Amino acid sequence: MQMKADYVNAFYLATKEVFKQMLDVEAELGQPRAVEDMLAGKEANVLIGLTGDIAGSVLYSFPQKMALEMVKILSGMEMEELDVFVTSALGEMANIISGNAASFLEKAGLNCNIFPPQIILGKHKTVSVAAQKAIVLPLKTNIGEFEVSVAVKN
Repeated sequence: MQMKADYVNAFYLATKEVFKQMLDVEAELGQPRAVEDMLAGKEANVLIGLTGDIAGSVLYSFPQKMALEMVKILSGMEMEELDVFVTSALGEMANIISGNAASFLEKAGLNCNIFPPQIILGKHKTVSVAAQKAIVLPLKTNIGEFEVSVAVKN
């Protein structure tokens, strides 16, 4: 089953919106690419599972420096490391983005539920998901570059 562009677009639009609203940061889309395996390619990664009419996973991958800057913007506190506070804040951001994407998909007539976030620390860890392929959306901001990988099927 091929992944529909609408599914991926819902996550891109939700990411762009949440970054603007919560961080006052513009997220610019690079060239999307298809990959065989989801890769937690940065130091701070958040995995959200999806169920309902579409099933699969979304992986948000942030470099450590960007993750710390995001939490500084959100909390007003200078952060030094990927501690429990930082990873909790990243998990919440991913939850909000995924919830917004699920709302977009519901408006399109698809039932979509999200699982609580799983935090994966460390680079280059392969994540096993239900879908065969993932679409990686590289995003560029003035505080760093990150990726949103979407692997869903209906």
